[in-house]
Amino acid sequence: MEMEQDQSFVEFLVKALVDHPEDVKTERVVDEMGVLITLHLNPEDMGQVIGRMGQTAKAIRTLLRVVGAKRKARVNLKIYEPEGSHRGPRREGGMNHSGGMGMGQAPSQPSEDSIDEFKL
Repeated sequence: MEMEQDQSFVEFLVKALVDHPEDVKTERVVDEMGVLITLHLNPEDMGQVIGRMGQTAKAIRTLLRVVGAKRKARVNLKIYEPEGSHRGPRREGGMNHSGGMGMGQAPSQPSEDSIDEFKL
């Protein structure tokens, strides 16, 4: 069966982003809600496709809607995440990748020892 334009677009785009392009697979289902493309990829590539705060996945979905609108179809993207997997290493201690505090986390209180170091 020939791959539809929207499906081949997703595969082309995602394969350019990931470290394991050979593991990128898509499924396309059409129903009364429109087109649903399910993306399967190597678990190690999950973070690259989702991006920080989901921005990469959001951008892919936006581009896919444009491709769908050209053909008067509603196209959605689902990123398949196997049960029990996670999107990457989770940092303990409240620091995010940018070195700042994560959302909803209070800064840690300095210990008395560290305060004593700064007393004159």
